Amino acid sequence: MSDKLGRRKVLRGVMNGTAISLSLPFLDCFLDNNGTALAATGAPLPVVFGSWVQNLGLNPGRWKPDTVGANYQAGPELTALDALKDKMNIFSGMNYFLDGRPLDTHDTTLEVATMGSIPLGTNADPSLDAIIADVVGARTRFRSLEVALNGSRKSWSRRRGGAVNPSEPSPAALYTRIFGPEFNDPNAAEFRPDPQVMARRSVLSALADERRGIMNRLGAADRERLDEYFTSLRQIEQQLDIELSKPAPLDACVIPGVQEDTSLGTSVDSVEASNRLFGALLAHAVACDQTRVFNVYFDTQQIRKPGLVRDWHSLTHEEPIDPELGYQPDTTWFINFSMDTFASFVKGLDGYQEGEGSVLDRTLLLWQTDHAYARTHSMDDMPILTLGGAGGRMKTGLHIAAPGNPTTRVGLTVQQIMGVPVNTWGKLSNETSRTFTDVLI
Repeated sequence: MSDKLGRRKVLRGVMNGTAISLSLPFLDCFLDNNGTALAATGAPLPVVFGSWVQNLGLNPGRWKPDTVGANYQAGPELTALDALKDKMNIFSGMNYFLDGRPLDTHDTTLEVATMGSIPLGTNADPSLDAIIADVVGARTRFRSLEVALNGSRKSWSRRRGGAVNPSEPSPAALYTRIFGPEFNDPNAAEFRPDPQVMARRSVLSALADERRGIMNRLGAADRERLDEYFTSLRQIEQQLDIELSKPAPLDACVIPGVQEDTSLGTSVDSVEASNRLFGALLAHAVACDQTRVFNVYFDTQQIRKPGLVRDWHSLTHEEPIDPELGYQPDTTWFINFSMDTFASFVKGLDGYQEGEGSVLDRTLLLWQTDHAYARTHSMDDMPILTLGGAGGRMKTGLHIAAPGNPTTRVGLTVQQIMGVPVNTWGKLSNETSRTFTDVLI
């Protein structure tokens, strides 16, 4: 073991005959006295970009603040994010433009949101996360990480030419990719790690000797910090082990006849479990500088709640509006569930401390959806959110209204904040060269 403990130090060991390594988080000994820059170089902690894309929008009149600027009060459907208000920006009034192209509902709009354009045949532009990853993620182990909360591999992360970065639907498989032995290309469409392998072995156990050696060389504060890090990893391992263990038999359980296969992970309980584990894993991946770009896709269309016959998507079109409430009550339950899920993910990033700040503080997390109002497939007055200050590059706590403008103004602003050398983004009516200077520092 080298006498010098540097930022790039990793724990190394052998697991079942395979060499493994585990990176360390940003400890105090790696940072300056303020905990905001790397001690060795004086460079600021690297900025991180994350995207959260989900379907089916929000209810008009129940999310947008009545005032613009600071000190706004968001509507009830954003209540779950109230505790993060000072670290959030709300953008309203903007539109997706089709330019005469046919609307493939729930998809065409997200193409505009993520790529700034609608693909023509196989000619597709890269998504903004892929553009950002080329700038900030080229030197990390994973240029980007994609996950899906509903058990699918669908993703809105696309490289130039339309090649998709598929989502990982399994928290256990993501754990193996980040913290387990070496693995296949994370962008390979057929990549299917065996989560049972992860369930039968522990990275931390394999690295026990070197872990103890590192702990003995640290100061009290960093020992406590690293102990918390290892403890949280162990908790993830234990949670995944439970998730993947065979349940105890139930005498009253009768195997039914042959049924049609259904998509995995579409119940609200499955979504909550995946979100909790994915959130913890991605926070660790960012803290250990394994990636600086991540994407979460929450395909809400088939999400189901026990006791309801119809899924969320069906409800948006079939559920009547309650005359007293003025909205669809079951549909709105799902909206509130989705925002609670998002808030839980963001709070996980904000709760992961680094020096005086958190992982969220150096992250710019962009939330987007397909339709403003799913009942009518509307594409105007789109709700858009950003969370985090991108390491001090972005002002927060603002409501910014831009009626009739293309949503790509937000995407262009985000790219410039992340250091992408771009002056215009989007095509046709979605093209823009105007950033939101209100949020720039």
